[in-house]
Amino acid sequence: MAKIYKRIRELRDSNNYTQEQVAAALSISRGAYSNYENGIRTIPVEHLLTLSNLYGVSVDYILEKTENPLPYSQ
Repeated sequence: MAKIYKRIRELRDSNNYTQEQVAAALSISRGAYSNYENGIRTIPVEHLLTLSNLYGVSVDYILEKTENPLPYSQ
């Protein structure tokens, strides 16, 4: 589970977003988002869904259930 925090940071960095920008997309403070990246707070499901849409990856990829970042077909 600890790798999730590393993965959301890698996704943010690879998409050239700042913590402030991602926090704004989640409607939370930068500090609250930083706590997610540092593993201090658990990421709520609704924020996982928002991050999935923001980065164009599946929630399973964020949760490290797959190494395939592509979202599932609908």
